[in-house]
Amino acid sequence: MESLILLEVAAAGLSLAKIGACVGAGLAAIAAGIGIGKIGSSAMDAIARQPEETNNIRTNMIVIAALIEGVALFAIIVCLLALFV
Repeated sequence: MESLILLEVAAAGLSLAKIGACVGAGLAAIAAGIGIGKIGSSAMDAIARQPEETNNIRTNMIVIAALIEGVALFAIIVCLLALFV
C-alpha cells in the first residue's frame, strides 16, 4: 500500500525529498506537542507533591516549554526549506 502511494506521488512529479520534508515537519510538530504535554504533566505532579515550590516549578516549566517550542520551530523551518529549495 505504501509503495503504491509513493509510486503515485513520484508519478505526480514530487520527489522523495519533498515527501520527507513534509513528514519531518509533521513529526517535529507532534513530538513538540508530546514533549510539552509531558512537561506539563510532570510539573503538575511536582506541584502536587511540593505546593510551596509552585512558583519555581512553574517558571522552570515555562522556560523548558519555550526551549522545546524553539527547537520544534527550527525543525519545521528546516523541513520547509528542504521542501521549497
